[in-house]
Amino acid sequence: MSQSRSAPTLLVDLGGTNVRFGVADPSRDKPLITDSIRRYRVAEHDSLVSTAKQYLADTGLEVRRAIVAAAGRIVDGETVKVTNNPWAISAQQTASALDLEYVHLVNDFAAQSMAVTLLHGDDLVDVGTLPRPVIGAEAEQTFAIVGPGTGLGVGGLLVRAGHCSVLQTEGGHAGFAAHTPEDIAILDYLNHKYGRVSNERLICGQGLVNLYDAICHMVGAIPADLKPEDITARAKDGSCPLCTRTVETFAGIFGSVAGDLVLTLGAWDGVYLTGGLIPILLPWLERGRFRERFEAKGRFRDIMEKVPTQAIMNPEPGLLGAAALAVLESGRTLLPSR
Repeated sequence: MSQSRSAPTLLVDLGGTNVRFGVADPSRDKPLITDSIRRYRVAEHDSLVSTAKQYLADTGLEVRRAIVAAAGRIVDGETVKVTNNPWAISAQQTASALDLEYVHLVNDFAAQSMAVTLLHGDDLVDVGTLPRPVIGAEAEQTFAIVGPGTGLGVGGLLVRAGHCSVLQTEGGHAGFAAHTPEDIAILDYLNHKYGRVSNERLICGQGLVNLYDAICHMVGAIPADLKPEDITARAKDGSCPLCTRTVETFAGIFGSVAGDLVLTLGAWDGVYLTGGLIPILLPWLERGRFRERFEAKGRFRDIMEKVPTQAIMNPEPGLLGAAALAVLESGRTLLPSR
């Protein structure tokens, strides 16, 4: 392992729908090699190993180790059963099959949490009016990372005395806390449909459909057979008031969930919003309902009003985070010198 710390590293961002590959050069200031990035659909392949072999054949790249960021809980650093994905992965078996020195498995949101150390400029959009935080500006900082995609991911970035570490969680599966009469009606509808209702039932791609169905039920309308992209498209062009209400409701509940995460983790230094839905939903997040419910935490409102929120616009935060981990494993730091 020590001999390969600065060697090219295979990066894998494995979700429920797509698997993305790239290569990192840990010696570079921008370690993720942009033109190495490829995406493959999980449904079209039978395993991570076969897809990785195809990627390496397609690109002609050579690597000696790998970092796999997977949407699931890592067990003993060795195995993961990917959420919303049929693949089961063993680090040791994957390394052997690909003739690599080692494979490092991490939770996908652990990677996305680390990615924020490499984000700059247009990679981020401020949601709200607070100044953007500087990672590493203080000896002790805690940030939350949360985002909807195929599911709802939750992670944390801890800065302590010049070092970064990540908190791996399955916080997206925490129970949904209803606060408004509309929330309560939505919870009642989904509880009858699913039983226990987690935050992920509402804040993800399928969550848009669940919210749309619930809102239609509440107003006595017959829901159309819509996909998440149909709902956001109709909300954007104003052709469906129920779709518009759905997206507005989504933004508000997302704000409430993100605010609860700050209270849970003590992430007073900031929250990063990530996931495939963020660029699509950004206009609604910026309109104020997200921040309104983010800050509406009773006796903690004054504190919450000072917590900045940023939307990640970089299209590859999972790979970027894996590249950041490759930098750390090479012995280099990700934080600016103080």
